[in-house]
Amino acid sequence: MTDLSDSPEAWMARALVLARRGLYTTDPNPRVGCVLVKDGRAVGEGWHERAGEPHAEIHALRQAGEAARGATAYVTLEPCSHQGRTGPCALALVDAGVARVVVAMTDPNPLVAGRGIARLREAGIEVEVGLLEVEARALNPGFVSRMARGRPFVRLKMAMSLDGRTAMRSGESQWITGPRARREVQRLRARSSAVITGVESVIFDNSRLTVRADQLELPDGEAIAARQPLRVVVDSRLRLPEAAACLREPGRTLVATVEGQDGEHRARLEGAGAEVLALPAGADGRVDLAALLAHLAEREDANEVLLETGATLAGAMLDAGLVDEMQLFVAPTLLGGEARPLFALAGLEHMAQQRPLEILDIRAVGRDWRITARPR
Repeated sequence: MTDLSDSPEAWMARALVLARRGLYTTDPNPRVGCVLVKDGRAVGEGWHERAGEPHAEIHALRQAGEAARGATAYVTLEPCSHQGRTGPCALALVDAGVARVVVAMTDPNPLVAGRGIARLREAGIEVEVGLLEVEARALNPGFVSRMARGRPFVRLKMAMSLDGRTAMRSGESQWITGPRARREVQRLRARSSAVITGVESVIFDNSRLTVRADQLELPDGEAIAARQPLRVVVDSRLRLPEAAACLREPGRTLVATVEGQDGEHRARLEGAGAEVLALPAGADGRVDLAALLAHLAEREDANEVLLETGATLAGAMLDAGLVDEMQLFVAPTLLGGEARPLFALAGLEHMAQQRPLEILDIRAVGRDWRITARPR
């Protein structure tokens, strides 16, 4: 087993590495890793692999066997205390005779929320909370958002030219960025619970909005692609063509429209395989975007949502304060002043009204650049 001497930070870092192995497969559950340490060496380790299957602690305990007695458990998320599809991990740690548990972060799930830690302490187990908490929270932004705010974590992905354009005036946009950048987008889709786009983007691009195993370049790409994210088309007036490619792909396509759109076209869309969701209209008469995200969190258990769309919907989401992170892929090319802009943001007339961003990361992706930013 792994030997990292007796550094608590190193052991928790190892647990985080293990947790990341579930990046594409645990949805809607959080990604969790666990390492059992005794006498300065790991005696068992595991991670949560898929929803409905054993949690990280159970895998680590099974690997450790009797060596778990008296060990320290390093867990990236508070052990659960309730009976779900699997048994409570806090009780399993107690029964195994673990002497100490180090937890990176408490569970934001109201069903847990400190109860797992309390159960461990009641059993006489020493518990420490908060080691590498920032890193642990960063691994599960969607789960934390859904539990704490009642909406998914929204990641906006856009591809643009160096002069900030996303498509020609005609709507033609394939392809601005190169193959490496497009593979990164596939991975963003694969880790997401849902992909949201606007109806105009579907009309112009006829995108399938799917995860394609041959583009993921991951060892378990076929298994990852088998879990297709929910496709969501925001379509206030039900203009989605019945022949849209996204309606013919494996998985589900949800068309979000405003209440009252109950005509013949809705029936034809449903006949073509779409699920139509009628939501209240916002102040602009279009789909209430906050209500859509609340639905995705409550009814679809959506953790992370990838927003892949055009300037109108992207601008509306930014205006509503519903974008948490931006992944901007910049190609070394120019499309000119007549091409389509990145965002449609109304009412910006003075420098004091500009929308500042915080740049988190900039790196090369093939011949392109990826900027990771978030609104301030």
